[in-house]
Amino acid sequence: MKPGRLRRFFDQLGPGFITGAADDDPSGIATYSVSGAALGFGALWTALFSFPMMVAVQLMCARLGMVTGRGLAAVVRRRYPRWVLWGACLLLSFANVINIGADLMGMAEATHMVTGIHQLWWTPFYALLILILLFRTSYRTIARVFKWLTLVLFAYVVTAFVVKPDWGIVLHSTLLPEVHWSRESLSILVGILGTSISPYLFFWQAAEEVEEERAEGRHTVAQRKGATDDELKRTRVDVLVGMFFSNLVMYFIILTTAATLHAHGITQIATASQAAEALRPLAGDGAYWLFTLGLIGTGILGVPVLAGSSAFAIAEAMAWGASLDRPPRLAPKFYGVLGAAVALGMLLNFFRLDAVKMLFWSAVVNGVLAPPLIVLVTLLTGDRRVMGDRVNPPLLQGLGWITAGVMTAAAIAMFVA
Repeated sequence: MKPGRLRRFFDQLGPGFITGAADDDPSGIATYSVSGAALGFGALWTALFSFPMMVAVQLMCARLGMVTGRGLAAVVRRRYPRWVLWGACLLLSFANVINIGADLMGMAEATHMVTGIHQLWWTPFYALLILILLFRTSYRTIARVFKWLTLVLFAYVVTAFVVKPDWGIVLHSTLLPEVHWSRESLSILVGILGTSISPYLFFWQAAEEVEEERAEGRHTVAQRKGATDDELKRTRVDVLVGMFFSNLVMYFIILTTAATLHAHGITQIATASQAAEALRPLAGDGAYWLFTLGLIGTGILGVPVLAGSSAFAIAEAMAWGASLDRPPRLAPKFYGVLGAAVALGMLLNFFRLDAVKMLFWSAVVNGVLAPPLIVLVTLLTGDRRVMGDRVNPPLLQGLGWITAGVMTAAAIAMFVA
């Protein structure tokens, strides 16, 4: 592809690509690292397995936002009873606060690792930094600046080739699923599904499609309602590319930790320094810095998405004005919810919980709470009263139900085991 075409291609990418970048937040990095260390190459198949389900759910949410001109909570408010609406908002907010706390904790512990300054000082620092950036700038500005820090995650891709794993075994493990009936193996599966198919991404994707249309001058629902074939095609490409990059990073984090930590008998990760050791073959003593920069970059991209999705959901449920492009003085209730979500997440850090375990179990919580919301999204996007002639095609509708079924079965199996 010529440089000019490549640039135009990336310029057309929007909410789907940003959602994919935010998906690899600190919770995701920790969960994939724990998976590779515990199960070795036996966890690689999950990247291939989860990809079509990730794409299906995010594409349904994108289509919902584009076709209706409203966010997910706003559509639920108009279509279902209030107990469904507030049930969905409470599920989302509960999962998000835990995830925000875990991400802030992971960022703080990683920074403590390279500075020696206790993580309890870093947690409020990062929470305040994120809030100042959101209140004084816009998420688009944050994404433009901090997305470059997330590029250090590609160090896992390079490291995977440096350590020279047995590529025959890698291919075999990628294509042939290996599931053990044990609490550890099943909780890892739920965690991987939960951190890659997370509730906050559903609300964020739909809300950002609405934000994109507002940015183009479509300020009323009537102006935003409906979508052309070209717009739907562009959205499909956007979501596919975003989820592909997200899963590519996921795959190589699992591969690298399997080839370095698991291969050398380190099957349990309890600290950030242990997780960072996976990058040592490439970066030596700089492995800790690479790991820390990756967590900071993904955290500053991910925490606003977590808090923002809660704020969008509650603002839409209450019919308030909601937009990250509006200053706080024009949307005080929206920003109030956003600030409260970050503050509550920050408070979890003062319970002195283990950072890596917190990051991993926040992913498991997402995996348990996601299925009811996936059912809701699938019902809405298959409903002609909501979508008109733009209801899900059969393949997308089928993948939606399969995703809800797989995640429900995995969660039940984990509890039974």
